[in-house]
Amino acid sequence: MSDNTSAAKRPVRRMGGHMRGGMPGEKAKDFRGTLIKLLRYIASHRAALITVILFAVGSTIFSILGPKILSQATTEIFTGLMAKIRGTGGIDFTRIGYILLTVLGLYVVSSLFSFIQGWLMSGVTQKVCYRMRGEISEKIDRMPMKYFESKTVGEVLSRITNDVDTLGQSLSQSITQLITSVTTVIGIIIVMLTISPLMTLIAVLVVPVSGILMGLIIRVSQKYFKAQQKYLGRINGQVEESYSGHNVIRAFNREDAVIAEFDKTNDILFHSAWKSQFLSGMMQPVMTLVGNLGYVSVAVSGSLLAIAGTIQVGDIQAFIQYVRNLTQPISILAQVSNMLQSMAAAAERVFEFLDEEEEEDDSTEVPDPASFRGDVEFDHVRFGYDPEKIIIRDFCASVRSGQTVAIVGPTGAGKTTMVKLLMRFYDVTGGSIRIDGHDIREYRRGDLRLLFGMVLQDTWLFKGSIMENIRYGRLDATDEEVIEAAKAANAHHFIQTLPGGYQMELNEDASNVSQGQKQLLTIARAILADSRIMILDEATSSVDTRTEARIQQAMNRLMEGRTSFVIAHRLSTIRDADLILVLRDGDIIEQGRHSELLAKGGFYADLYNSQFEDITE
Repeated sequence: MSDNTSAAKRPVRRMGGHMRGGMPGEKAKDFRGTLIKLLRYIASHRAALITVILFAVGSTIFSILGPKILSQATTEIFTGLMAKIRGTGGIDFTRIGYILLTVLGLYVVSSLFSFIQGWLMSGVTQKVCYRMRGEISEKIDRMPMKYFESKTVGEVLSRITNDVDTLGQSLSQSITQLITSVTTVIGIIIVMLTISPLMTLIAVLVVPVSGILMGLIIRVSQKYFKAQQKYLGRINGQVEESYSGHNVIRAFNREDAVIAEFDKTNDILFHSAWKSQFLSGMMQPVMTLVGNLGYVSVAVSGSLLAIAGTIQVGDIQAFIQYVRNLTQPISILAQVSNMLQSMAAAAERVFEFLDEEEEEDDSTEVPDPASFRGDVEFDHVRFGYDPEKIIIRDFCASVRSGQTVAIVGPTGAGKTTMVKLLMRFYDVTGGSIRIDGHDIREYRRGDLRLLFGMVLQDTWLFKGSIMENIRYGRLDATDEEVIEAAKAANAHHFIQTLPGGYQMELNEDASNVSQGQKQLLTIARAILADSRIMILDEATSSVDTRTEARIQQAMNRLMEGRTSFVIAHRLSTIRDADLILVLRDGDIIEQGRHSELLAKGGFYADLYNSQFEDITE
């Protein structure tokens, strides 16, 4: 039901996340609106978030008070030494002990608060991610087929993996770091003002200087980071394409051209990467230089104030520690802004997906499989993927229960489209499709599809045992029923020869069994489902003649007593069909049995004879 075509060349898209060196990554289109929506989304965890904020603020305050109190011990030691030199006293170790115990208690409480808020925030983050993944998974089941036919698999999967992971990591880190950084900056400035307003002014002047220098570095390096991300995605695409098409490249002797193209892209990536990393690496040395200049200024001014008796020696030690602690939260705030951008970009992509149009399904009637006969009627069906471009204009056919209907025609005739309409992957634009006299739009899509079984040309097996893969057709089936289905599909013999038999684990792409064996397993699954209507996309084009015969036998057994629609590629396999519908440009141009259509000498006869002409030539 799908054509095997080469993947178009395209660069691998990199999802929202942090760029190395603290540079901005993908930005949200509506930063403010997305953050508001995210806050509403996590509003159910407001109690935990308020607790996180309180503990984060408490942890920061206790940590800030430490150097101020510790400075008293330094002052006590200095005063005691001076008194001892003058012979008027000594060091009061008892007082120093009390001070040190107080500081230790503050730091212990600060660490405890930090641990609690980190534990709570991790829980909130994982609950949000868990909920998002669940909603995305449920959303996928409610979305129309046209969405997935217009998007790549990687783009859809990235919403559940890259975007949710980026959102979770950024949410966990950014909120707590934002709270602690803002609290730290405000608290440190307040404490510094209580020590010396003049020294505080000198220290604060360092902040805008470092901010200006960082801004200049970011502005210069940003274009190199963008180039790095662009060509990193391009080189990933080239590697992926070359790897998947390695045999074709070698067969056409295109190795040199591929290597030349790779080297060209790799060279651009190399130059943009080293420039971006070099400029990014300059940020820390520049911050260190500016910070050291601030320390020198504070030390000189503090010494002069201490000599004048305005402040104590311990205050200088505490102040220098505060200056050192002040630059760190400011740097973190710059990183948090980037993390918030990444978080907003990831959240925006997730919310865009969750807000996508869903399949409308107002039907309430539930079909009863037990009373289901399988009569199908196509009544003047009209359809177009684009309402302005109709591809099926007037499709009429009547199929009785138990009949085998073959749908044939050239590529693009509408064979697969008719199956999609029958399964309600799309709704008809005009006319109707009726099963047992009921318009299929009267049934909910999920309930309707319980009536169908499918065997596609592209086999789908998941990672798990053979028993589990066959049981996928009917989850409540017993092991004995699974084995009987396998026997009916001519699969039992080869399953017994495999290591582990029915318990053998298939890998992710089921490459540890052959193509023919995979097809037999999917037929066994369809037999186990025991649906009244079967849809078969003839799947014998890629197997040998003997395996083809076994698959055909299994498919014939599967169709016994059931209404069957067969999309036929090899016309020799549908000679015994009760009805053959010949499609061209979305319309039925001929219909009848094989012998009748050959006798007419029309389009079907030309198609049939051309296949044998190709073989004899």
